Amino acid sequence: MTDLALINGEVWTVDQNKPEASALAIDKNRILTAGQDSDIKQLIGPSTRIIDLKGAFVLPGFIDAHSHFLNGGFALKAVQLRDCQSREEFINRLAAKAGVLPAGAWIVNGDWDEEQFDPPEYPRKEWIDKATADNPVCVNRFDWHMVLVNSLALKLAGIGKNTVSPAGGEVEKDTVTGEPTGILKDAACDLVYQIIPPPSNEEKQAAGRAALKEAAAHGVTSIHDMSDLSSFEVYDSLRQKGKLSARLYVYDQISDIDNFLQAKKKIRIDDSFLRLAGLKGFVDGSLGSSTAYFFEPYNDQPETYGLLASHMHPEGIMEKRLLQAGRAGCQVAVHAIGDRANAIILDLYQKVFDQLEPGDLRWRVEHAQHLRRQDIARFGQFGLIVSAQPYHLIDDGCWAEKRIGPERIKSTYAFNSLLQSGATLVFGSDWTVAPLDPLAGIYAAATRRTLDGRYPGGWIPAEKISVEEAIKAYTIKAAYAEFSENEKGSIKPGKLADVVVLDRHLLKIKPEDIMSAKVLMTIVDGQIIFDRTEMVG
Repeated sequence: MTDLALINGEVWTVDQNKPEASALAIDKNRILTAGQDSDIKQLIGPSTRIIDLKGAFVLPGFIDAHSHFLNGGFALKAVQLRDCQSREEFINRLAAKAGVLPAGAWIVNGDWDEEQFDPPEYPRKEWIDKATADNPVCVNRFDWHMVLVNSLALKLAGIGKNTVSPAGGEVEKDTVTGEPTGILKDAACDLVYQIIPPPSNEEKQAAGRAALKEAAAHGVTSIHDMSDLSSFEVYDSLRQKGKLSARLYVYDQISDIDNFLQAKKKIRIDDSFLRLAGLKGFVDGSLGSSTAYFFEPYNDQPETYGLLASHMHPEGIMEKRLLQAGRAGCQVAVHAIGDRANAIILDLYQKVFDQLEPGDLRWRVEHAQHLRRQDIARFGQFGLIVSAQPYHLIDDGCWAEKRIGPERIKSTYAFNSLLQSGATLVFGSDWTVAPLDPLAGIYAAATRRTLDGRYPGGWIPAEKISVEEAIKAYTIKAAYAEFSENEKGSIKPGKLADVVVLDRHLLKIKPEDIMSAKVLMTIVDGQIIFDRTEMVG
């Protein structure tokens, strides 16, 4: 007999041998079988919980292949600046936050986006100094590659007119006075980050619980967290308390490789809820912060080509760390956004692969947003995983052309071309840079309709992919990216019982309507962790 039966629905299993069913049975924390209602009803006993799906659509639980998960939990309760559309609104929200905090308390997070302002412009310390005179401020741009700090924070960090920008970063200075404007880019952000008091363990636990609640509401049952060993410790504490309601696959920074390799020897690797993944590196920054690294200068800032990230300094260190990781059998996931950054990481991977024994490393490139046409085939040739975030394209498409011009954007977010190259394409959110919502990502990949509505037929429509491929990128292919394709990612007998129930069949509606779909229920490890219905009998 089965513990949980889902009947009278439409199940897309993502199992090519048996793609469709109307019902499924779950025994403890595993899929027992999927089939027709008559098959499943034979497995129902007196103690079976029955869910009448009433025609709802069932998929394997979504796997978010790139998130900053604990940061997302903190951001949920922080000042919200993402939708500010004017200088005044920006200032007022920070003033309101300062008004409820004690003097000296830091104001952080924020996720502001200068493209929402009319006209678009980077904020400056002068905007906020008066409103936040008693509170140091360090609020990040939504891409996390730039922050705005106020004068108090600059003073506490010892940043002034004579401060030299660190390698891989920039302390922006006024062109007339030479004084810092309050904008810090990439590695320069660390000058302030390092003096912000760390959150308490209780605050970290609360952020973790908030993030898990958000994941459950969006049908996200597994997360690849691009963080560090300290986040792993938070998740481990939640796991030990029975509070970990999603599966976490946690990366550490490649600059911390020696500590990571030591931790890898000590930490269990057979826990289906929490695993130490591999190493996350950076080649460059982001397009929005003008720190993504290109072969040609920015169209709107011809004085810059972008920046190489701190992980690339000193010269040669990234290759050394990649080789060390490869020889230790570790997976790596390296951030590359600009076309030159992507060419650099492809060259580095090739050099390292030539020095390694053949093995199943499943190395990844995170983002791979802007590519030269001649580099696309290399992703497939090297058997790489491209970990992309489709929601970014419908946001970036509103303004990217003014940054890099009409020619370079033709091979931007080249999902279809990457699939044709033979690369494995997996999807995530990059939360909080984008919403923790796989449905929004599926919509973006299949329609490429930008948020401003300018491209009803899709921005660079040749790079659209099918809804089926987008779902696979959030399920079975994302499972492959974490070496778990035999355990999850499809609804198949013996696999973990991670399931999401939606109110409509994504393959039977227009791709343009996917954003209106809703998650009705999320099941993790055979347990219902989110339910907005009355379907349980």
